[in-house]
Amino acid sequence: MRRERVVVLALDGVYPFELGIPSRILGAADGRYEVLTCSVDGRPVRTNADFGVTVEHGPEVLATAGTVVIAPVAPDHLADEVSGDVLAALALIRPGTRIVSICTGAFVLAAAGLLDGRRATTHWQVADRFRRMFPRVDLDPDVLFVDDHPFLTSAGAASGVDICLHLVRKDHGSRLANSVARRCVVPPFRDGGQAQYIEQPVPEQGAASTAATRAWALERLDEPLTLADLSGHARMSQRTFARRFHDEVGLSPGRWLIQQRVVRARHLLESSDLTVDQIAGRVGFATGASLRQHLNAAIGVSPQAYRRTFQTAR
Repeated sequence: MRRERVVVLALDGVYPFELGIPSRILGAADGRYEVLTCSVDGRPVRTNADFGVTVEHGPEVLATAGTVVIAPVAPDHLADEVSGDVLAALALIRPGTRIVSICTGAFVLAAAGLLDGRRATTHWQVADRFRRMFPRVDLDPDVLFVDDHPFLTSAGAASGVDICLHLVRKDHGSRLANSVARRCVVPPFRDGGQAQYIEQPVPEQGAASTAATRAWALERLDEPLTLADLSGHARMSQRTFARRFHDEVGLSPGRWLIQQRVVRARHLLESSDLTVDQIAGRVGFATGASLRQHLNAAIGVSPQAYRRTFQTAR
């Protein structure tokens, strides 16, 4: 069994909750990961709470990592340049190593020039500040995380859970990721993006949610659902439904349906021997070619390549 070493870099001002996420989530993956925590000098780290954290390792362990996680720091510790000791620590990471940031950890990667020309995300509250500081980064503040291999960035707080589950799912398949989620009592997959958490004006009294319609649609992914079908179920006009759906989920109804169909297709590719055309029909894509197109757009591989990756695990 392959056991990957994951090293979490803790900087002064770190959020304690997010610092512990990789160890908690990846540590529940049946021994597939070894999670170590380090600081830039091996000394204790000040958190943004009323206590410090003593770490067991210095920056030298970064050179041994298969994956590095940059834990987030409080906004008053953010800067458009990284200090010399942080740069020296990042320089120890081997080329090709997977690097993950949680929340404001993306500021560290961007300040080091590692995200230039790449798509990334961070917490929606500091998105405008990020854009001003790092205009060369293609920031998408609407999503929960971005996988632009080898760099992965995530939004605030609980998005660290989402991206760690994504790592497990990507490395070992949805069955293990779902098992980890159950052990940690968290959702195995959250749909939508950050828009559902951004402060919005108070909706008009009696405004209906699209949640029931989303649940209804998930039971009918094999059907050719249209905006008219969805809005009709919700008893709203198409325009009102589309607006409210985006406010709640952060995606258009069409994009959300494609996302859910891809998720369902990945599960069937891992857990069944159905052909690509059969899976396409079961998840609502018109043809196997359509499934191939959407799967490649989502994760960059063909259905056959994806299935081969997880055949051994099955």
